[in-house]
Amino acid sequence: MTILFAVLLFSILIFVHELGHFLAAKAFKVRVNEFAMFMGPAIVKWGKGETQYSIRCIPIGGYCAMEGEDQDTDDPRSFQKADWWKRLIILVAGSAMNLVAGFLILAIVFAPAKQFITPVIDKAEPGCTVVREGGLQVGDELVEIDGERIYVQSDFSMFLQLNPSQTHDLVVRRNGQKLAFDDYQMEKHLFPGEETERYGFSFGVEDATFGKKIQYTWHSGLNVIRSVRLSLQMMVSGQAGLKDMTGPVGIVQIMSDSAESAENSMDAFLNMLYIGGFIAINLAVMNMLPIPALDGGRVFGLLLTCAIEGITRKKLDPKYEGYIHGVGMILLLAFMAIILFKDIFVIFKR
Repeated sequence: MTILFAVLLFSILIFVHELGHFLAAKAFKVRVNEFAMFMGPAIVKWGKGETQYSIRCIPIGGYCAMEGEDQDTDDPRSFQKADWWKRLIILVAGSAMNLVAGFLILAIVFAPAKQFITPVIDKAEPGCTVVREGGLQVGDELVEIDGERIYVQSDFSMFLQLNPSQTHDLVVRRNGQKLAFDDYQMEKHLFPGEETERYGFSFGVEDATFGKKIQYTWHSGLNVIRSVRLSLQMMVSGQAGLKDMTGPVGIVQIMSDSAESAENSMDAFLNMLYIGGFIAINLAVMNMLPIPALDGGRVFGLLLTCAIEGITRKKLDPKYEGYIHGVGMILLLAFMAIILFKDIFVIFKR
């Protein structure tokens, strides 16, 4: 069931992405030769107007084939003949649709919620040194930690783990005013009868009203967007490497583990759906990175081409950009293959 759910999820996300390109192209009267769901040989084909629609046999991927997308053509309604700003919107529309889909999925996940944990200090146990005179107080709302915004309560523990130091720069909101605590000492302690060190304070809860659900959905989505930046920073700094990356196979395993850890079938479904929302927003952001073969690379190429043509007053042949994206696609597929085999190896090793 997890595998079926994952295949269905990926198929829907890719379909939604290509649908974004398709709708934007149609809105700007750009000729679409084919709109396909899935890849491989066609199972069903039908034509409507100038566009051929198809459902293909391999349940992965899909595409929106626009006239003149990677090569020049005399067709006045080709992609290359459209105004630059129209091409920009068409290229961005796929990721925009994934972004919207991701936020909608998160909204569905949080819809049944009765309460949310808030980043507000509710109680402090005797012996807690984090909440103290001249420092943090009960009722303080944590706003930032080490320069990063606290959107939801789980951000607090995440950023503490990312920075193992016992001192942190904190910003809290107290009585409507923001207070900064630089190099604030935060130590864990053993409490009586326990074997695990803790900070010794707890966060509060609030009723999940309709407005709070919308707010929590929005903040959770922003958190996912930020996670892409943090991941890239960790890769550049060397904190993360190939072993920390995962692909479709690894994601299926994560979904399976998440479903198995749930208390009931509804929680299992919501856990997998949350991962789906995370993936949708992640794909939207990653796809806009300026990397050849991705939409972000095409956007970068479009803006660069427009700048060069504006300066030189000469039309550039789009086939050269097509060559760059072709090489980028080969490298991207090779990288995906490496991640795939790594995920399979990890599963068998377990």
